[in-house]
Amino acid sequence: MKDEKKARAHSARGPKESEPQSAEERELVEDTQRILRVQQFTKAPKVQQRTLTKEERKVLLKRSAEEKEATARLDKVADKGPLGRWFYRLQSGRDKITPAMCIVALGVVYGDIGTSPLYTMQTFISGQGGLANVDRPAVLGMLSLVFWSITLITTVKYVLIAMRIDNKGEGGIFALYSLIRRYGAWLAAPAMIGGAAFLADSVLTPAVSISSAVEGLRTLPGLEQVFHDNSELTLMITVVIILVLFSLQSRGTESIGKVFGSVVMVWFTFLAAVGLANLSQDWGVFAALNPAYGVRFLFSKHNVAGVALMGTVFLSTTGAEALYSDMGHVGRGNIYFTWPFIKVALVLCYFGQGAWMLRNQYNGDYMGFVSVNPFFQMMSPGVRCVAVVLSVAAGVIASQALITGAFTMVSEATRLNWMPHLQVRYPSRTRGQLYIPMVNRVLCVATLLVLALFRDSEHISAAYGLALTVTMITTTILLSVYIWHDRHRVGAVVFLVVFLAIQTMFFIASMSKFLHGGWFTMLLTLAILLVMVAWSEGTALEREQRRHMKPADCLPSLEKLHADECIPYYSDNIVYLTSDPYTKRFDTDIFFSIFADHPKRARAWWAVSVETSDEPFTREYSVENFGTDYMFRVRIRLGFKVSQSIPPYIHQIMNDLVESGELPRQQMRYPKMDADPNIGPIRYVLIHKELMPESRVTSGQALALNAKYAIRHAAGSPAKWFGLSPYNPVTEMQPLFLTTYKPPRLRRV
Repeated sequence: MKDEKKARAHSARGPKESEPQSAEERELVEDTQRILRVQQFTKAPKVQQRTLTKEERKVLLKRSAEEKEATARLDKVADKGPLGRWFYRLQSGRDKITPAMCIVALGVVYGDIGTSPLYTMQTFISGQGGLANVDRPAVLGMLSLVFWSITLITTVKYVLIAMRIDNKGEGGIFALYSLIRRYGAWLAAPAMIGGAAFLADSVLTPAVSISSAVEGLRTLPGLEQVFHDNSELTLMITVVIILVLFSLQSRGTESIGKVFGSVVMVWFTFLAAVGLANLSQDWGVFAALNPAYGVRFLFSKHNVAGVALMGTVFLSTTGAEALYSDMGHVGRGNIYFTWPFIKVALVLCYFGQGAWMLRNQYNGDYMGFVSVNPFFQMMSPGVRCVAVVLSVAAGVIASQALITGAFTMVSEATRLNWMPHLQVRYPSRTRGQLYIPMVNRVLCVATLLVLALFRDSEHISAAYGLALTVTMITTTILLSVYIWHDRHRVGAVVFLVVFLAIQTMFFIASMSKFLHGGWFTMLLTLAILLVMVAWSEGTALEREQRRHMKPADCLPSLEKLHADECIPYYSDNIVYLTSDPYTKRFDTDIFFSIFADHPKRARAWWAVSVETSDEPFTREYSVENFGTDYMFRVRIRLGFKVSQSIPPYIHQIMNDLVESGELPRQQMRYPKMDADPNIGPIRYVLIHKELMPESRVTSGQALALNAKYAIRHAAGSPAKWFGLSPYNPVTEMQPLFLTTYKPPRLRRV
């Protein structure tokens, strides 16, 4: 645009001033005008003069005003005493509590654990052989085990201990491993196993939660005949809900969480209300707060299920691991603030069901039925309709908690180089709320596959929960290591012994599900684990051969090639993408790519790395030219809310360097699509590695490398993430220079 204005101004001058001094200058002006005329026919992307959009400036101004307001509040409470000062410091730190984010926390974090009252006590009755076999010692024992499991596992382990151990605000087993991996290479094993199990459970949770809730529609009087005549109707409704749920993920957990949060608040209030209504007829069930009732019943002969009862008790704690993983989405302070309300509602609901069971143990209406659901039966028919509708919504929200947790886990695994680098989007205002399109698609397809394989919630629930016990055990091990190295060795030992014993019982009890569907969960866990191991081992092998060159090692050859007029230009500009963030060195892969086969002569070579900053709207770059006008090392830093499409930024950087005199003007004589007369054609190059047949590697190493390359092919190319696909980038394969063996010589005949 500037050149077009200059050309117009040039033509508007007087005849003496506008007349070029020579034919060459006249031809140059004509070429420039010819190139600029292309702007009438193309809309090639260009950058603005401003570094922030109008909307971004509004967001930053709003944030600045909030920070000033918080500072002013701190000044006002300087004389309010220690409690007042503590509260306002809390509101300005990582544990900040806001009403809006508390609502989001309800919708994002607690969906899974909120659906447990739907089926936990029903499973308990079935395991004991029917309601007639559930007497007062059995009910008090079960309630005691449920209460203390929620207290010890969810409240103590996760809320009070695990959530205090975060990695820059992020939670989950991978974030925890990042904090302690320096203490031993063996820690990668439990972290990988636990993460793979969590991701496997993320596939089953949407299927079991939504299908079990939708099947509750069969109990409504007006719909019984409809569902009886159409046996596949519940499956069809479940599929539609799952498709809608996954399609909404791109909008961000904040917008979804606000809607879901209001529903969850109503749901937990409803759980507390129906529980209280039944408790009013038998307050004596609160004797179950004594843990002796639980221990006594678990090991008594009266317990028909035996140790497998702990598998049923475990259902009441599902969602605890998701609570830790989703911490980065909603903030630790908001979970601290909302958890007491959640726990009270759960306890009231469970104890209310216990009171109903004691009151109806000898009720003739339930004689002969092995499976009775006290959650729905303790309500009147009118209230039951409301419960079914809310349970369907709660099932959807339970799936949301695991989906958002899976996004966080995959993002953390990518940072650890345990999974391929996938495209990550940040649709909300905070970095913790992310969306990974590839993971969303895989989870959606896998969930639909589970539905097609198992058909209904009864068969899906047989596989549910087993993988999550593995995640809890591995998280306990990693937390113990952190506490040990945090100079609390006695506490670490006590923590490990207590929680490992409890969760091992959960695992042994859940293994009874293995032949009834648990095999699918473990098979899925193994598949995800193999992906992580293959990617990790393959990356480690590639890094063994990676070398970097100093400028003194590569510049003489590049200078000679740059000046060699016998070789035609491959392109005016050759841009290589690299993951190396250091600008003072040169990647050997790029160096050998330039000189491989026919040397790639260019007016300028560019090695570009792209980083994502912790701020939302960062747009900045730095350049190292090594004292030349043909070799440039560029590092671009983009905010997590900024588009990763880099071609417009590459053009801007080149034009900036032309204006500063660091890059010679690349005068073009023929029209180009981007209509930029100062910059010549640009060729983008991506470099991938391949294993040579002569490489001296073990069969396991070769398998890991080939598996990594297959995964990389399936995960997609960086060309798409960085907006290079329309520019026809070149993908080169280079041999992986590992140790090679020498084959025997040929014999001439």
